Amino acid sequence: MTQTQRLELPYRSIPDMFLHRVATSPDQRALGRPAPDDAGEPIWMTWREVDARARAIAAGLTTLGVRPEDRVGVLSGTRLDWILADLGIMLAGAATTTVYPTTEPEEAVYIVTDSGSKVLFAENPEQAAKLDGADLPHLTHIVLIDGAPRGTEAKPTMTLADLEARGQAAIAAEPGLIDGIVAGIEGDRLATLIYTSGTTGRPKGVELLHAGWIWQGKTQQDTGVLRADDLQYLWLPLSHSFGKTLLCGVIYCGIPTYVDGRVDKLIDNLGKIRPTLMCAAPRVFEKVYNRVVTGAQADGGAKLKIFTWALGVGRKVVAERQAGREPGGALKVQYGIADKLVFSKLRARLGGRMRAMVSGSAPLAPEIATFFFAAGLPILEGYGLTETSAGSFVNRENHAKIGTVGQALGDLEVKLDTDGEVLLRGTPVMRGYHNLPDETAAAFTEDHWFRTGDIGELDANGFLRITDRKKDLIKTSGGKYVAPSHIEGLFKSVCPYTSQAIVVGQARNYVTMLVTLDPDAIKGWADGTPLAGRSYAEIAGSQEAQELVGGYVQELNGKLNRWEQIKKFTILPRDLSIEDGELTPSLKVKRRAVEKSFSADIDSMYAGALAEI
Repeated sequence: MTQTQRLELPYRSIPDMFLHRVATSPDQRALGRPAPDDAGEPIWMTWREVDARARAIAAGLTTLGVRPEDRVGVLSGTRLDWILADLGIMLAGAATTTVYPTTEPEEAVYIVTDSGSKVLFAENPEQAAKLDGADLPHLTHIVLIDGAPRGTEAKPTMTLADLEARGQAAIAAEPGLIDGIVAGIEGDRLATLIYTSGTTGRPKGVELLHAGWIWQGKTQQDTGVLRADDLQYLWLPLSHSFGKTLLCGVIYCGIPTYVDGRVDKLIDNLGKIRPTLMCAAPRVFEKVYNRVVTGAQADGGAKLKIFTWALGVGRKVVAERQAGREPGGALKVQYGIADKLVFSKLRARLGGRMRAMVSGSAPLAPEIATFFFAAGLPILEGYGLTETSAGSFVNRENHAKIGTVGQALGDLEVKLDTDGEVLLRGTPVMRGYHNLPDETAAAFTEDHWFRTGDIGELDANGFLRITDRKKDLIKTSGGKYVAPSHIEGLFKSVCPYTSQAIVVGQARNYVTMLVTLDPDAIKGWADGTPLAGRSYAEIAGSQEAQELVGGYVQELNGKLNRWEQIKKFTILPRDLSIEDGELTPSLKVKRRAVEKSFSADIDSMYAGALAEI
């Protein structure tokens, strides 16, 4: 299925779109943030106020030698200042390099170095310290959003306030400075460099252009995902493409957006902010679902019976609506009672005004989607990759199919390869991987279709269902990519008793690992202990072996980013074999075969997973 008529983009670049937004609605609410120490009401900025600060940041960057298409990094959690920095970078004609705040120092140094970032915005001195002692040939300055320079940073350091003061002076001397720069930025210019994990564990910089982000903003409005009368709660990591594409929609549509990346405050704040729209990775919806279900179980008695009954009624109603029918008769009456007793309370907990929620970054469990639809809180599941500027498919508010990621956005072309791999082509697709021409070439077909690495099915109405992953790269339900081969190789280098390690975590809320031990090595370890002379299975199942491997897993986790860390592991009762179909003749692990053979062991590591979130 393809679509060939190209969308006309109304703006040349993100800065062009932003300046039009400021001119159109200068005094309307734009971005909100929590009050200091959460004391009092949120603090809101108008578009005019956002413009003034973003221009000052942009002009300040020019005084540091930043020029068009230079890269400028942002190493910070989600907060309003992140957006101001991002806008300032692009108003200066530069491109934003995003760095996760939880990134380990070695990887942060790699991203800043590989990107050639000239300036880095760091959230605080602790984040800036990740660069200490590193050779950073391109970096000239560090700008601290919070805190004061320590005097020991890798490069000359100033505060964000200092940078803005420099910029205000530059604008006073040359009032047309920023407008002149913006006039020269076209859609084919680099806007963002987002690093995503490769299968070897070395992150790849995805080059995303201004035109692709404008396309995202326009299609979000055209499909009704965002509406001008919405109030959005934005907590998603802005270092991720999902968060970035929402910013483009916010600017395009001009909707007020409360920005607060503290996930632990999310549920409580929804009741105070009362948004109409929230986008999230499945992990957040799992948390809400878990809290509701475990709360009902804790209540027990009549309350649990009412909840269970209401959920059953809700599922029947959702099934009717998915079949294109509106429930009537007794079911309609029952649903009215169920809504009053159970579902209305959940909606109130989420602010009472939620129009829709969007799930992306990883697969959403259909049973969880059904629960929210039953509660009158439709989750519109979507699909996209960093390489496609995030959004590629999404379910529409009044036209959603649970279990699918919806229909293609805008004029995006889509087709399935002979093996079922989803191929995409269009404006939002990346230019390529930064400094990696061979990997860029491998990511595209000869006629420039992007290879997603996902296997899918398209129905007659264009709804896409993702059925499998072609690549080994896995994605947790929190939306984070994990390179299993990198972790497995690292573990083998750490633990000398390892035969095989298989990392598991696709669409799960944390990462686990199956481990087999080298029979000779582990029997040698057992000699001189009460386990001497025992069989492999007996040794592998012992508490002593659990403690041994657990120590090495702990050592491994110290070398990994938080989202890659192994939360649970299972030592298998036997090694993998060619005979059992788990290894190829060249002794490569067949992941799917292993996961099938040991599905019960895997399931046991995730039993009660929702309760542990």
